Amino acid sequence: MARKLKTYQTSLGFFDLAIAAPSMKAALEAWGADSNLFHQGAARESDEPDVIAATMAKPGVVLRRPVGSDGSFNEHAELPTDLGDGRSTAARKSKGSKPKKPRPVDKAAERKAALDYNREQKRRELVRAREEASRQKERERRQQAVDKAQAALDKAGQEHAKRAAAIQAEVEVIEKRLQAEETRWDQEKARLEAALRRALGS
Repeated sequence: MARKLKTYQTSLGFFDLAIAAPSMKAALEAWGADSNLFHQGAARESDEPDVIAATMAKPGVVLRRPVGSDGSFNEHAELPTDLGDGRSTAARKSKGSKPKKPRPVDKAAERKAALDYNREQKRRELVRAREEASRQKERERRQQAVDKAQAALDKAGQEHAKRAAAIQAEVEVIEKRLQAEETRWDQEKARLEAALRRALGS
């Protein structure tokens, strides 16, 4: 059974935000808040009929208006042109505001709003799932590129090691030949020098 929706309001950045949601937790999630704005006094349940009507017309959708304005809430809002005296919207409205009359309960409208909220929630979850799938696909593509580059590097390293080993083997053969040549030359030189000495002595 769909849960009854309530309208919640807060101010984040340059905008006042409002949403029709079944709970404060759901509102905070939709706003993307990383702390409990209700406990901090930065968010509240709204009792303004025009705000309630706007959010119930689009349950689950975060509606915006420029911070500090009394304009209507919409999905897309312009940046504020007048930031006022720095006091919060809630503080400005509480001063001299008249208590609002409770709006009449329309059970059919409430049920429809709750169903619409569930549809919007599912749509948001689907969008998030698609975005996550896209990010996962991109991560996998990047990992494949990394694996391919690493495999190419490993293969090139192995080829280099093989060539270096072959060259080292050739160097060792040449060094042995050089050493043998030096030994042969030392013996030949000693023999020839002895023959030279004998010739000089005679």
